[in-house]
Order: sequence, then C-alpha cells, then structure tokens
Amino acid sequence: MLVLTIRTDKPIAEIGLFEYTNSIDSVNKIEYYKWEAHKILSETLLTKIKQILNNNNLNYKDIGGLVCFQGPGSFTGLRIGISIANSLSFGLNIPIVASNEENWIQTGMGNLEAKKEIKPVIPFYGSPVHITKAKK
Repeated sequence: MLVLTIRTDKPIAEIGLFEYTNSIDSVNKIEYYKWEAHKILSETLLTKIKQILNNNNLNYKDIGGLVCFQGPGSFTGLRIGISIANSLSFGLNIPIVASNEENWIQTGMGNLEAKKEIKPVIPFYGSPVHITKAKK
C-alpha cells in the first residue's frame, strides 16, 4: 500500500511517500520532502503533494492510506494540513490515521496496520485556541 505522510505543525512542512507491505517492519521510504512553507502553506501543500506523486509516476488514486502529524503546533498550519488530509481521505475513500508522538510516522503506520483509522482527524493544538473577539 502506498502511504502519504503530512506534517504541517511548524514553518517547515513535510510530506512523504512510503510503501507499506503488511508489516511495520516492511516500510520503504520512496521520497520525503521538506520546504519552508510558513506563510504559503495553503498555496503550496497540494502542489507539493502532486509534485511528489508526479516524481514517482503516481497519481492520487495510487494512495492507499494517509498518516498525518496531529500536533501540537501551529494552529493555522495544523488546520490547513489536517483539512487537506481529511479531504483526501474522504475523496479517495482511504484510511487516515494521526499521531502526536515523536515517531509519528512509525506510530501511524502501526495504526494503519492495526486498522485504527480515524475519520476525520482532529488537530491537537496543545493548549486552548485563542481567537480574537470580533470588533464592532
């Protein structure tokens, strides 16, 4: 199964493609990409996903599962990345899992293996979200 990983909790965004075959011990990294996405994440994330797929002669329908970093981290970054991951999961009808651990990719692959999918993934911000009250 081809697994797409997404991490958008900090200014450096990360996506990866992994081949997963029946066991957490048989995960092969195909490609992993990081870029400075701080203020342009919403403009670049889908483009970078398409680019990593194109680099490997793949398309969206080849993705069999998603693993994303759940947080804590940037409110906007997590919101954008997880929204895109949830949309891909729904649109492609594939499982999605999330982790907020240091080894989030390995944990996510293990959750995919155990079929512990979460739909939709909810961001974990690490503290209450502070939103400014609207001014009249």
